[in-house]
Amino acid sequence: MKKRNPFLKNALFLSAVSILMRGVAVSFSAWVNRKIGPESMGLVTLTMSVYGFAVTLALSSVNLGAVRLTSARCAELEGADGESWRSAMRSVMRAVCLYSLLFGCTSGAALMAFSVPVAERLLGDMRTLRSLRVLALSLPFISLSSALSGYFTGIRKVPKNAAATVTEQFVKIAVTSASLMLILPGNVESACFAVVGGSAVSEAWTLLLNLVFWATDSKRPKGAGKEGKSVRIRTRFLDGAAISFPAAVGTYARQGLTTLEHLAIPKGLIRNGLTRERALSAYGLLQGIAFPLVMFPYAVIGSFTSLLVPEMSELKARGDSEGIRRAVKKVYRASALFSLLACGIFVNYAEELGLLVYRSAEAARPTLILGLLVPFMYLDTAVDAVLKGVGEQVYSMKVNIADAASGLILVLLLTPAMGLDGYILTIWLCEVGNLAASIRRLGKVTGTGIREAFPAYIRPAASVLAVSVVKGIFFRTLPPTVSMIAFLALYLLFTLSLPGRKSAEADRLRNKEPAV
Repeated sequence: MKKRNPFLKNALFLSAVSILMRGVAVSFSAWVNRKIGPESMGLVTLTMSVYGFAVTLALSSVNLGAVRLTSARCAELEGADGESWRSAMRSVMRAVCLYSLLFGCTSGAALMAFSVPVAERLLGDMRTLRSLRVLALSLPFISLSSALSGYFTGIRKVPKNAAATVTEQFVKIAVTSASLMLILPGNVESACFAVVGGSAVSEAWTLLLNLVFWATDSKRPKGAGKEGKSVRIRTRFLDGAAISFPAAVGTYARQGLTTLEHLAIPKGLIRNGLTRERALSAYGLLQGIAFPLVMFPYAVIGSFTSLLVPEMSELKARGDSEGIRRAVKKVYRASALFSLLACGIFVNYAEELGLLVYRSAEAARPTLILGLLVPFMYLDTAVDAVLKGVGEQVYSMKVNIADAASGLILVLLLTPAMGLDGYILTIWLCEVGNLAASIRRLGKVTGTGIREAFPAYIRPAASVLAVSVVKGIFFRTLPPTVSMIAFLALYLLFTLSLPGRKSAEADRLRNKEPAV
């Protein structure tokens, strides 16, 4: 139980910070969307889709390597003295920072060198050129920051990551807001440059802050003693590359295919009959409004899943198969409880949320349809984190490549014929397929697959259906905010009171699991 307390504390702390930051980000995105208009927002989103691939190349899964190496060294250094801890952690960071600089500088130079053909031929809009060039300068910063962030996660010092996240968001808001005030009213190109410029400056700030945190860090987990035996552990460049690069190859392929998919969406909408301006606006509506709204609650479960990689890596290093199975069952229960609540909120309050956050009901329909997908999306992310934690990143790579390739093919086929609905259908088909493949593999590796996951969803699903019926009958005259709070309270009440608690308790005792 003592071992689990730091995990729970860190997860709850990160959740609180993530909710705050996600709320700030969504509110700021809504303000930017109103300020620059849907066409400019569509151009920003299109630019960031290419930048997303460049970031993927810059990162090259260095965070995964840093997390897994650091957490594995924590298991190996138990009982070691303080100097052994510091020496081992410096060795880890030398290896992963060298790796991050190699890929960060390469990707930045490549994006700078090819910015003109990318803007002209790939994006088909020279208004993105300045934005691409300023984003290229930020890539080495992002890569190094990711390596340092992975270290703090692996050593369980998540408040440092939280501080970096909070300040990065506020620097981004301050710089972007000041830039927009200076250039508006202006053209679409200037608006796009102001938004992406704020992102670039905030990345430089995050790296500076992470370097300060690293320089002042004790280089050992909280509670690790200063006295102990001397242990010599060295980490080579190839040790980090052996973990990061296989996962990175899959990420390259997936992000490259995803980038092509996103570039194909406006073209498909144009072929469906929309003008370029309307196509960019529709694309911005989905990617800039509906998706951020649906992913807002992910701030909670995402904090838990981000800590699953080091947790699972350490259990794997100890050879604790039973501990892994217990942890996976808890992941299923937590994901079911939270994701079905989020699904219920999005399905029942899609229009109200659009009006409340963006002062627009245009995104209500895509928000509702994507809201139904939330349980699949959230569980898939958690399962993927567990697989990476137990060393199955190569399998995850294969699944993600197949997912992205399928997405590109479906977008090319469905978007010209069905418009935006074709893209939404593509998201559904790919997400469900990805989850099915991942959870099947997890069942083989840990013995906890779909059979163990399905029972965790029965009571929350019954609860959300029951509360939705109550809402439809009794909550019609309530203000939206009050109605949502009542929905949440009733959901928790129904989930705790519906039959099945005793059987779950019996299963827990039979498997000698600690209570959650």
